[in-house]
Amino acid sequence: MPENSWPENDFYKQSESLELPLPDFSLSDEEDDSTGSYRGYEGRRRKAAVLLTVIWSGTIALHLFSWGIWFVLGVTALMGIHAVRILSARPIASPEPLFETDLEQYPFVSLMVAAKNEEAVIAQLVKMLCNLDYPSDRYEVWVIDDYSTDRTPVLLEKLARQYDQLQVFHRSATATGGKSGALNQVLPLTQGEILAVFDADAQVTPDLLQRVIPRFHRSQVGAVQLRKAIANASVNFWTRGQMAEMALDSYFQQQRTAIGGIGELRGNGQFVRRKAIERCGGWNEETITDDLDLTIRLHLDDWDIEFALEPAVQEEGVTRPVALWHQRNRWAEGGYQRYLDYWRLIVRNRMGWRKTWDLFMFWIIQYFLPNAAVPDCLMAIARSKLPVYSPVTALMLLMSVAGMFGGLRRIQHAHPHPQSIFTTFIQTVRGTFYMFHWLLIVATTSARISVRPKRLKWVKTLHQGSGEESFEF
Repeated sequence: MPENSWPENDFYKQSESLELPLPDFSLSDEEDDSTGSYRGYEGRRRKAAVLLTVIWSGTIALHLFSWGIWFVLGVTALMGIHAVRILSARPIASPEPLFETDLEQYPFVSLMVAAKNEEAVIAQLVKMLCNLDYPSDRYEVWVIDDYSTDRTPVLLEKLARQYDQLQVFHRSATATGGKSGALNQVLPLTQGEILAVFDADAQVTPDLLQRVIPRFHRSQVGAVQLRKAIANASVNFWTRGQMAEMALDSYFQQQRTAIGGIGELRGNGQFVRRKAIERCGGWNEETITDDLDLTIRLHLDDWDIEFALEPAVQEEGVTRPVALWHQRNRWAEGGYQRYLDYWRLIVRNRMGWRKTWDLFMFWIIQYFLPNAAVPDCLMAIARSKLPVYSPVTALMLLMSVAGMFGGLRRIQHAHPHPQSIFTTFIQTVRGTFYMFHWLLIVATTSARISVRPKRLKWVKTLHQGSGEESFEF
């Protein structure tokens, strides 16, 4: 599967004055009185540089003061309490699926796919989405063709004549905003009470809507994220690593939501209540990871995000390290941006203490520790001592190993012939080794966005089509 790629049709640029409305709460100095627009997107480079400076100087200071290690041990103890709560939580039970006798409970659903040059996979996805076990008059499928230059438009026109549910929207060559812009452009045309977003390489099961829609019966649920699975997991070390990575993510998604923490969207296979997305101002066109950005805005607006272990949405994993590096760099930068954009609202506890603390803990694990690793190791070598963050790092590794093993076992138990514990253990060791790439990616990405005035174009892997989900050893 070659990792050919195409450039986004517009440069990602730093925002100066984005008129993207946020939920209806007081923004104080983060709101422009003249326009009502949110100004938290401004100055990302400056904020990233300040934060990186604080992390480095704080780490050096902890080495120089005798009480530094005691401070770290205290933080580790607090994080350890939260970790125990997460690891011991019982996941939220899945609701009963809808049945044909529940026709009055079938809300109208709009399924959305933004596609550019996806001739290899778009037909397969459209056929899957148009043949779901759901009343055909209760859902629609929107495919937004983002000015494709291959056979994607031709295939979509043929499919539109075959399926009444399919609606095709063609964007012009001058359209901007990438995936977010495509979704925002079609949003007013959709009818669904529930909106679902899929990548063009997604693969779903026929009972998808019957099993997901009941999760919206609780009015506080603003979105539901499906578990992402790697369809071509058996190809090589990198795809097997991504399979373990998705298992780790699914485990912590379940555990965090079970204790009232943060549930997160992952772009592919995300379901959003129309009322929630409209109150949050649609998809943000000034971020490179619209799903992570929307996650924060939904929680700031007091919505919950649930996670569904089954059914899963399958997608292609990248097969080469270079493609993985570029993809994960984009994920890391987008994830970092949301903290830079919304930090004032987060520290003001807009989401409540449970979610705020949970978000802070995982920020330490995902972003703080990788950025602090370099000064910590340098000071440890200079002073012939252990890194000061060793206790927190050990806790992070313990949580990662336990979460990956638990996630793999849960997924495998959903299959008719689950693998042995020994095989799962080997997959966990391999997956843990694979995950070390995240440390380097976060550290380099944080340094880059601290010195560059704007990010360069990002590229998207061309999908080639793949088989069913695999758990091969």
